[in-house]
Amino acid sequence: MEPIPASRLSRYRLTAVILAIACVCSCAVFQQLRFEEPTVELGAIEITGLGFSGVSLNIWLDVFNPNDYEIGTTRIEADLQLEETHFGSALLEEDVEIAPSSHTRVMIPARFTWEGVGTGVRALLLKGVVNYEMETKLRAKTPLGARTLDFKSRGEVPISDLVR
Repeated sequence: MEPIPASRLSRYRLTAVILAIACVCSCAVFQQLRFEEPTVELGAIEITGLGFSGVSLNIWLDVFNPNDYEIGTTRIEADLQLEETHFGSALLEEDVEIAPSSHTRVMIPARFTWEGVGTGVRALLLKGVVNYEMETKLRAKTPLGARTLDFKSRGEVPISDLVR
């Protein structure tokens, strides 16, 4: 077997170094492209108006983005139940930027009729809190493309979080 000439050996070494650098760089890029789903919780319900036909309010969501990069949303839908009774649905079709590795408060303005409000008002008067269940769909823009994410949350909203 013939020895490899020095010029060819240095080309092999250079190629190996370039491939090693490319692997390290691509691993860093792929690490950046890793996507962890955010979490969405109901932060507060803020009553903004009362009228003959119903109630205007703001639904405040607490969205936590665990990723090291910003996530943009193009659509957020929230379906809310109070005391196991459908209260209503809200929709936000605006771009919202969710900051990396942090919580972002997102407000969705909504209007509900008196039919759905009655159950919540009864619970507030009797207990001072309202039990809720919320299903949220979030249309997210990520480095890996657009995704629709579904969330379910439940808990209690005290009266202090309803009126501001």
